[in-house]
Formats: sequence, C-alpha cells, structure tokens
Amino acid sequence: MDTHHRILLVDDEPDLLDMYQQVLKQLPSQPEIHTAGSGTRALAMLEAEPYRLIVCDLKMPKMDGLQVLSIVRRKYPEMRTVVLTGVTDEQFRSRVYALGVDLFWNKPSSEQETKMFLECLESLLGRGAEAGFRGVQSKSLMDIIQLECISQSSSVLRITNGPLTGRIWILDGELVDGEAGDLAGEAALQKILSWRAGNFELLPCEPAHPRTIFKSYNALLLESAQALDESRGAAQADGSPAAPQPPLVDLSRIEGLEFLLAMAPGQATPQMARGLENPEHMAKWARQTLQRFRELGERLQAGPLDHIQALGPQRHVTLAAQGKTEFCVGWTHTMNPERLRDMTRKVVALWAS
Repeated sequence: MDTHHRILLVDDEPDLLDMYQQVLKQLPSQPEIHTAGSGTRALAMLEAEPYRLIVCDLKMPKMDGLQVLSIVRRKYPEMRTVVLTGVTDEQFRSRVYALGVDLFWNKPSSEQETKMFLECLESLLGRGAEAGFRGVQSKSLMDIIQLECISQSSSVLRITNGPLTGRIWILDGELVDGEAGDLAGEAALQKILSWRAGNFELLPCEPAHPRTIFKSYNALLLESAQALDESRGAAQADGSPAAPQPPLVDLSRIEGLEFLLAMAPGQATPQMARGLENPEHMAKWARQTLQRFRELGERLQAGPLDHIQALGPQRHVTLAAQGKTEFCVGWTHTMNPERLRDMTRKVVALWAS
C-alpha cells in the first residue's frame, strides 16, 4: 500500500514550478510532488488520482487560483489547500480564508521563511486530529501570531476552541487588542494563548479599532510562554512540587524586555530562549560578539568584560556574562543607555537567584 502523500503544485510560471518542486522535496515525509501549469490542468489531474494537498498560485490566466480553490473545496472537502503567492493584498488574504483554505503564504524570500513554510506543509500532511490550529497543526497559537507580526500584517484573528471564541487585533505587525468572553486587552490575549488547539480565521483588518495593548508582541508572547512554563512546572504528575526553575515570569515582567537568550558554553542550543523567531542564529552572533570583545579587552588590558550595548532604531540589545552563562537581551528602543545597564544587571541577578 502506498503510504506517501501526493502534493499538487500549481503555477503558470515553469521556472517557479521547478524551483518550488525542489523546495518541496525537502519535506521530511518525502511526498510525491506533481506539477500543473494551469488551473484546468490541475483539475484534470485531481480527477485522475487522489492528492493530499494542493499548493496553488493566485494570479494565473484563464482560471485563477481562487477559482481553482473554490472548486477544490466543493469537490474534495478533505483535501488540504494552500495558497503560495506574491500577492500581499489583505483583501486577497481575506477572500482566500473565506473559501476555507488552510494556509495563505507569501512566497518565501529567505531561508528562515522557507523553513517555516515547509514546517507548515508537513503539519498539513499529518493527521487532522493532532493538537494545534487549522492550517498549522504542529504550531501553537503563539507561532501563528508571531508569523503575522513578523510579516507586518494587519488583520483580525478569530479563534475558536470548542464553545470558546476570541479575537486578536493586529495592525502593521503590532498587537492592538484582544477579546475573550468578558476579558479584553492583555488579559484576553493571555487567556486565548492558553488554548492548545482549535480553529482560526484571518478576518479583514479594522484600522479604527481602539488600541488597548501597548507592549511589543515579542514581550507579550514572552510573558505568555513563561507563564505557561510556570503553570506546567508547578507540580509533578504525582502532586509533589516540581524542581525549582529559573524565575521566568519575574524576568518577563522586567520593564522593556522583548527577548532573552541564556547560553551555556559549548552548547549549540541556547539554555533558554524566549521571544525570538530564530534563537540559534542570534545565539551564534552573540557568542561571536562576546568572544571578539573579550579578545579586544585582553589586547587593550581593559579588564574583564562587563557588558556590551548595541543601540538601534527599532530595538536595543545588550550582551553580558555571569559565571558560565552568557546572556543576550533585547530591549525596547526607548530605553536610555544607563537604564539598559541597570536592567541588564537585574536580568543577570534574577537568573542567578
């Protein structure tokens, strides 16, 4: 019995078909990748043999992607559907999700975006009963929100978890408001983020919606992740107290903190990483920078390294070391250098406590 899934890739540009066919061959489950150069050809192939998933471009001559997908949703309701497009218009995104499409993705422009896209496809190929949210079954809602914010999107996320319903407003990549039952703002967001599975829809943005959340999305997701870590580690399965953990919630409440990396020497994976899309990349940069400044300090006979501050228009970053642990901390760009020094020391002290 054939256990390999089939994916149908649809695009009217032959070069893109060839390129994305090679990209999809990187999927761990090694599905069969078939291609179609037009909507009519795709529908004929779907009639001839079963497919698990269709990845379709939007702008094609004669029969565009929306027409293809509307037919697919009616005739093959169990098939997973994905839009892969260069169109960034929010109205197209809303129309796509209104059709019941599982995933809308702008054509990747970086290695990291390609990696995330493949992860989403792999999860769609899996069983629908797995925990997660529609379209990205192996992803948490935090991942979904982070993807929306990274792409600077403006939308309203409507999330359902059984009888529960919530909404999250996003404007230009920033979290604006949340709503869950009687809760609003940050409290509603934290409640929604505690849901482990459900369905989500991307609705048209509401630019005039009043803003009640003013923290950065990185800081809010960091708080939520650390609060969940604390609640899960509060007790063992037998009811006995869990082993002491670093004070993650206290760290997340530090003013202006956006992300945190704690790194042990000789380990490729950070000891702790919160608030970052690609912590390994940042950890590598942090280690290299700390080492170069140590070497510079030795040549100048300036004494041991205290900490390094990097000031930027969107975010400040500080690097520090305490014992055998190295830290890389992201801060809001509004903090002044003196405040950065004090707050970095507070992070290090809390970690060591």
